[in-house]
Amino acid sequence: MNRQDKLRQIGHQIRDIIVKAREMENIYSDLIGRVHPIYSKSALNLVHYLALRSFDIEKLQTQLRYLGLPGMDNAEAHVMSSLLSVQTIVRLMCGMPVAQNPAGTISIKKSENLLKTNTNLLFGYKSTNRWTRIMVTLPTIAARDYTFINRLVKLGMNSARINCAHDHPAVWIQMINHIKQSNKASKKNCKIVMDLAGPKLRTGAMKPGPQILRFKPERDLSGKVTKPAKLWIAPPDVFPPDDTADAIIPVDARLLKKIKRGDTIHFTDARGKKNQILIDRKQGEGKWGLCHYSAYLKTGTELKLNKVKQTGREKSFVGELLALEQFILLCKNDLLIVHKEPIPGEPAKYDRKGKLIAHAHISCTLPEVFDDVKPGEAVFFNDGKIEGVIEAKEEGRLRVKITHAKKMGSKLRGGKGINFPDSHLNINGLTAKDKEDMNFVGQWADVVNLSFVNQASDVEAYLTVLGKIKEKPGLIVKIETFNGFRNLPEILLCAMQIYPVGIMIARGDLAIETGWKNFASIQEEIMRVGDAAHIPAVWATQVLESMAKNGVPTRSEITDAVLAQRAECVMLNKGAYIEKTVNVLDSILKKMQKHGYKKQMHLPKLEEADRLKLSL
Repeated sequence: MNRQDKLRQIGHQIRDIIVKAREMENIYSDLIGRVHPIYSKSALNLVHYLALRSFDIEKLQTQLRYLGLPGMDNAEAHVMSSLLSVQTIVRLMCGMPVAQNPAGTISIKKSENLLKTNTNLLFGYKSTNRWTRIMVTLPTIAARDYTFINRLVKLGMNSARINCAHDHPAVWIQMINHIKQSNKASKKNCKIVMDLAGPKLRTGAMKPGPQILRFKPERDLSGKVTKPAKLWIAPPDVFPPDDTADAIIPVDARLLKKIKRGDTIHFTDARGKKNQILIDRKQGEGKWGLCHYSAYLKTGTELKLNKVKQTGREKSFVGELLALEQFILLCKNDLLIVHKEPIPGEPAKYDRKGKLIAHAHISCTLPEVFDDVKPGEAVFFNDGKIEGVIEAKEEGRLRVKITHAKKMGSKLRGGKGINFPDSHLNINGLTAKDKEDMNFVGQWADVVNLSFVNQASDVEAYLTVLGKIKEKPGLIVKIETFNGFRNLPEILLCAMQIYPVGIMIARGDLAIETGWKNFASIQEEIMRVGDAAHIPAVWATQVLESMAKNGVPTRSEITDAVLAQRAECVMLNKGAYIEKTVNVLDSILKKMQKHGYKKQMHLPKLEEADRLKLSL
């Protein structure tokens, strides 16, 4: 085939795509007509993009590249403009008359401006030298400590996320007041983003264990203490300012007032072993103590205070401790019973000879899923760390055979996620709690994260509740399931009735629900669809997680953070080292911005390239 024939073939293919795009405009005119006026061209472009993707264009793209023509590789945000441009070039090269492009076709520059405007409204102010925003999930300490919020804002937090699955309105309003106070002081616009909990499927409560508190120091291979146990000592209603405590010891407020730095607290633990705690420092309404030996404390244990500068001893007792959290240890081929009713879970039971007399059992928080699951379907627990298959479906319970766990067994506790990736669950995205929380969220949030969005009707249900609220917050739809991914275009066209709108790629549940081998391409497709609708995306779940929790990132986490720059916003979860993590992520995103905008690669100047040297 000669060059002219190839060009004519390309021209026919481009024409067919344009015809299909116009047809789809008519087919979905009702949905397009319902979107917010600001989204009218964006909705049209989304439909054009889906028309383009309904063709197998890999061969077309290769032919275009070989002829030195635009390959449509990054055409998501301006599909019709790109198609018409290629058509014009091909017609000119074939000596054919060129038709004038129709008015209103969205240009590359216009599409970029639309996305940037939508990003500003949804995720807050643009940080200096960084266009990718940072969203941080706030821990409870944010309600008590204004300086904590203020430091995060100064370090680069653009959006503060409050998860309504945790805490309560009295805590949320304190967080919000601190955000507003920091915004005023720093002259920034950190957005308040509130997560509706949604119908999260989790394991039910475990049967309470004994009221025992266990803690131990860290030791090296020779047994020497490298890090003593860090203990928070305070009245029962005073919680630690962060999550670095190895244990929390409730004591009487009168004793706490007498405790000074350098004092020691002596006690005999539940095993009859003598031990002591060295008081390290005061913080807020509590004290930090250090213990160099393992201990088992129980409610009512006698505490004897030895003061540094005085003789004599002050006595008190350990306050009411929470029951020790039980867990189920599961190994491959074990059987786990999952109850429909809220029966407290228990580990497997054995007789004195080690013979199994009762299988481990636990309940789930959404009993309605029992109507939808079937034998032979997979079930994952605890973010996919434990895998199983439904062996049998019995009256009010499921028999699950464990197919994957750690070699020495994996622990399953109450409140851990459950996923049924093979099952078609008929679960609505808005719960009774969500509707109740909307009274608060609608009044205070700049943006609402809508959980477990599977279909357009879930958004419609939200819009119905939202209709009663005068000031409409922005909306981010969280895509957590295969159905949510599959129905994303229709979900977005429905959500675009309000403004602004965003997408959250909830990578934890989504990876489990869609399968690890499929997740990379699914994540990519979600961002492409967002680009086509000029809707910003949030890259969420496990970003720099090891660093947030332990202070040191893994190599793969750094690579992941680099890739996150392609999204408009990156979400961090809470952790003891969250401030350090925000600072590192800010640096990574600023540095990577020099190398490209989304998928458009830049080539920053290499200062010593002419000397055969590379530079940063």
